[in-house]
Amino acid sequence: MKLLKLSLSFMVIIASAVLCYQIILNSISNQKNKNDYAELNHVKYGLLNIEEWKRQVTLILTEEINKLYLSKKNERVLRKHIEALLNTLIDKIDKQIRQGNEGTAGGALKQSFIDIFINIDDIKKGIPEYADAIIHEMTKSTTKRQLKSMLNKKLEQYSDQTIDTESTAQLSRILLRTDTKDIESARTKLLEIISVKHDLIIKQAALLIVLSLILFVSSGFSKQLTPSQHIFLLLSLVTLLIAGVTTPTIDMEATISQISFELMGHPISFDNQVLYFQSKSILDVFWIMVTHKDIQMKLVGILLINFSIVFPLMKLVSSLGYYFNYHQARENPVIKFFVLKSGKWSMADVMVVAIFMAYVGFNGIITSQFGKLRSASQELVMLTTNGTSLQPGYYLFLTYTLLALFLSDFLTRNQQK
Repeated sequence: MKLLKLSLSFMVIIASAVLCYQIILNSISNQKNKNDYAELNHVKYGLLNIEEWKRQVTLILTEEINKLYLSKKNERVLRKHIEALLNTLIDKIDKQIRQGNEGTAGGALKQSFIDIFINIDDIKKGIPEYADAIIHEMTKSTTKRQLKSMLNKKLEQYSDQTIDTESTAQLSRILLRTDTKDIESARTKLLEIISVKHDLIIKQAALLIVLSLILFVSSGFSKQLTPSQHIFLLLSLVTLLIAGVTTPTIDMEATISQISFELMGHPISFDNQVLYFQSKSILDVFWIMVTHKDIQMKLVGILLINFSIVFPLMKLVSSLGYYFNYHQARENPVIKFFVLKSGKWSMADVMVVAIFMAYVGFNGIITSQFGKLRSASQELVMLTTNGTSLQPGYYLFLTYTLLALFLSDFLTRNQQK
């Protein structure tokens, strides 16, 4: 019976180690996919992107040009403008001719003939007819097509002259990595991969937690903790700790899922605009802090790594020495502190609470600010999404924290017996 339990426990540890390795690989890969997906949906490629605005505005202007129509009312208004322009034009021409003929005998002779045979007032009497002829020419189908073609070419020219200076190196890298040709295809492919891997990671993390619980529950019912049980429990905690600190614990995301309004009677909309996204593990946060130029951030990073990794590992190693009483380890004050009295100083439970409070705080801030944005304007329709969520790494680290407390209890009970 003992051999069977030992074999089963050994198989559980092997399975836990494999699961831990798979969780880390899949989590790191999916973390990269999430960051790339957030980058593709970032507001700089949509709402704040010149190319996207150019595309939508060009479509609207092209449609308006193609719908160009001169109504009877507009014809009357246009006729008045044309008549006024023709009257001004005739006056300017007459003035220029007179100025050109001044100062010379030949010019005076020319002007005399012009005054005899050409009457400016008679010419101006024909302005209404000239205006009708211009309007008639403008309303011809051929003229309309030519005018629309000219306007569309000019619009295309202006569009080509409008360019975005934003660097696209990161976008090109993502398209190359996903083996896609455009942003939309890359988004679809990444979203599918993220969804499949996220489900797999959750199942693997849940299975790892269940296997660890099985070991601790079976050890809890034992009258005395055997050496093999103690080692298996330690290995189980190590797998939980490694998986908990290396995989993302929280995803923080603020997204405008849809923003729409009307321009010249045409709808303009932008979907899934990511304002902020971060997916970080405890090790990621530590690295960001220690590489920061501010000395205070470096100190916080050192404290973080001590309380989340160094301190827990010291506790596990100390419990091993305490159990086997290696070189009278039970009498060593450092070993006794880590095994029996470090519970209130461990800070692992504080880390769990801190991550949870960060989740609650960020969730509340984003929800509040998005609420103000939604009520800012009635003409602007805005749907917002708060994608902040706790990730499997958090639950793995939480499980480690709770089970580490039970291990101390097992050792204390074992010593008393």
